[in-house]
Amino acid sequence: MVSTVASDTSDKRPGYGQLLRTPGAWTFLLPGFAARQPFAMLTIGIVLLVQHTTGSYGSAGAVAAVTGVSMALFAPQSGKLADRFGQRAVLVPGVLAHTVSVAALTALALAGAPLWALFAAAVPTGASVPQVGPMVRARWAAKLQGSPLLPTAAAFESVTDEFTFVVGPVLATALCTGVHPAAGLIAEATLMLAGGLLFAAQRRTQPAYGRPDSPLAHAERTSALSVPGVRILAVAFLGIGSVFGGMQVSLTAFTQEIGQPGMSGLLYGLFAAGNMLAGIAVGAIAWKTSPRRRLVLGYAGLTIAASLLWTAHSAVLLGVLGLVVGVCMAPALITGFTLVESLVPASARTEAFTWLTGAVALGQAGAVTVAGRLADAHGASAGFLVPLVGTALALATLVALRSWLAPRARTRTVARGIGHRVPVTVD
Repeated sequence: MVSTVASDTSDKRPGYGQLLRTPGAWTFLLPGFAARQPFAMLTIGIVLLVQHTTGSYGSAGAVAAVTGVSMALFAPQSGKLADRFGQRAVLVPGVLAHTVSVAALTALALAGAPLWALFAAAVPTGASVPQVGPMVRARWAAKLQGSPLLPTAAAFESVTDEFTFVVGPVLATALCTGVHPAAGLIAEATLMLAGGLLFAAQRRTQPAYGRPDSPLAHAERTSALSVPGVRILAVAFLGIGSVFGGMQVSLTAFTQEIGQPGMSGLLYGLFAAGNMLAGIAVGAIAWKTSPRRRLVLGYAGLTIAASLLWTAHSAVLLGVLGLVVGVCMAPALITGFTLVESLVPASARTEAFTWLTGAVALGQAGAVTVAGRLADAHGASAGFLVPLVGTALALATLVALRSWLAPRARTRTVARGIGHRVPVTVD
């Protein structure tokens, strides 16, 4: 089947239409889209609710940060369990636990519970976030093993992620400001419950998995984080998370300062729209440069764009700069996920993807905490310094250790009976 896909697409320019005609793709794409939507709503929903009940962006950012740290710590374990026991076995209990945890956090916040109680509820809320995005990427990787459509699938997934970041913050903000401060989190939990269970029901498209008593699975039980390239990508994605978190808090504080709190969702939507539109373009281009080089160049552009955010003193200028930051972020995100396929064996791929999304969550957690404190003490503009520092530090690491991102030859490695003999471009 792999050879058929490869031969059918090798003489054509891989495109989205070709990708979406992959047999069985829509059965996991539609429920997967619904189930990943809450990921974009959770942080902003927590920030808006807790800020409303406590009056402090610092406290709101701290609660959201606990959620993000918890998710970052537990997400890779979730991915490892999915590789070993199957996605359905991890998704169903995760979705149910997340729904209950969000309900508890919402009830405590509305009841005026002390901050330590909100922290306690935030831990299981983050730990139980189902990693639907990495699971969808793992399904694509399993279906398109060896196909030139794989980079297109990575681009498509990043576009889908960013579309959720267009819709999610706007929806959560509109619900919190126009309906009730808790409405954003209630919608998040509802979407996660319905979409997650529907996605889990698609058993035919989930990747093959090995139980721990299987000799092959035992032989392949190596953590994705043991691959040096994955560690470098995780650092790069920490910086990306600092952009997400820093902008969410700082945009909310900025629109509060100018007396138009409802604009925060629109401004964040412009940022995400730039990311989405650039992602569409990245996926449609037949690149001749290596992914490693594209990652470094794309990340450099992101760092430069993020360094300008703190200079904006009007909503119009901030919207334009946010759009530019989004455009620059897409190449870094997409190329990072694309590199995973050449760095990590299939048996650890879901785990690798969750390390990257966990790194985004961890970077976001630190960013919302620091940006919240800065916004409380020095105003919204100070919060925009967080994306600047986060991306600059990650870029420095990426440039210094970029040799670790070179794909390793795996011609003798066999994962579940599939040889990895796909030619790759290197610097």
